[in-house]
Amino acid sequence: MQIEVVKSKIHRVTVTGADLNYIGSITIDEALLEASNIIEGEKVNIVNINNGERFETYAIKGAKNSGEITLNGPAARKVHKGDIIIIMSYARMDFEKAKNFKPWLVFPNEKDNSLT
Repeated sequence: MQIEVVKSKIHRVTVTGADLNYIGSITIDEALLEASNIIEGEKVNIVNINNGERFETYAIKGAKNSGEITLNGPAARKVHKGDIIIIMSYARMDFEKAKNFKPWLVFPNEKDNSLT
């Protein structure tokens, strides 16, 4: 049996921008992508702490150590600069393997989205 489990989570980062005119996605600081083991193009779910919105998009790489978290395209309507969000991705795996799987969990500084 296969089940879907959380693979990666960037917990409580601050939105730094919202670009309605971009073609879509979420731009994430490369350092956060690396720490959370999320790759460019991977589907991610977004939960907005401020307004309860939940939606999915895909990740694109932002400048490393920039702190950038920008929602692009239609997703930009679901956030405001300064909102706190959670970014999650999931993986499908065998039930027995899932019992021992440990996800990549990242808890950045909410003020500047840094890892320190």
